[in-house]
Amino acid sequence: MAGALLSFSAMAVSIRELSRVGLSIFEIFTIRSATALAILGFLLLVRPDLRVQVRPHRLGFNVVRNTIHYGAQFAWAYGVTMLPLALVFALEFTTPAWTALLATWFLGERLTPGRIGVVILGLIGILVILRPGIASFNPAAGFVLLAAIGFALMMIMTKSLTGTQSTFSIIFWMALIQLPLSLIGSNPAVFLDAGLYDLRHILPAIGVGLSGLTSHYCLSNAFRAGDATLVVPMDFMRIPIIAVVGWAFYGEVLDIWVLVGALIIIAGVLWNLRSERAPAT
Repeated sequence: MAGALLSFSAMAVSIRELSRVGLSIFEIFTIRSATALAILGFLLLVRPDLRVQVRPHRLGFNVVRNTIHYGAQFAWAYGVTMLPLALVFALEFTTPAWTALLATWFLGERLTPGRIGVVILGLIGILVILRPGIASFNPAAGFVLLAAIGFALMMIMTKSLTGTQSTFSIIFWMALIQLPLSLIGSNPAVFLDAGLYDLRHILPAIGVGLSGLTSHYCLSNAFRAGDATLVVPMDFMRIPIIAVVGWAFYGEVLDIWVLVGALIIIAGVLWNLRSERAPAT
């Protein structure tokens, strides 16, 4: 789980650093998807047994899922470039609330008291964090909320895939489908500029490329090796970690309302997690 926490933080910092030197989000995501495909392609060369896993399966469904995921990531990355990092991560944690609502509509799952709680507390947390009507409200926060909704829909669709596709296959098709989406909005001349390959640029480029893979890999392994009641609370450590990163690297001061709102959202997620695991009586 420590690897996942570091990967998510590294991804946010890498995206911000690359955006500060003039790369667009499309170009940043081109680097990420190309790096992922290079690594996964190498694994396919040295591990022939993996090749059967990446045969086309439910291709149309994968295209829709990864297009939605791409849009959500784009909105999240835009938030990373415009907002304090702790605010972005706090709003991202509303994803379980949106997942509970969307699962009710798309999967016909029952809206239990715990799921109602995560939705209500999630909405309260959003209001506390954003304080609508306050002059300091940044519209970019709306993009992060859209990202959280997109992530929720993507997670529901991923649940449908995990029964027939391995984690390797899901990540491979994610990179393969999202690379052309990134190239559409990229300027090819950017990648021919020698300045892109100096140390100031290459380190965050490596960071965004590797963290895109390691975050998925580490989080999947954490859930496979540990109980969700341990893994999910550990995932919330992303907020204090990224708050420290934002303060140390960018001089960001943590807004007390962001912390209060994040705690309310986290309380809802933990309540739902506990109720889902409680034995039926």
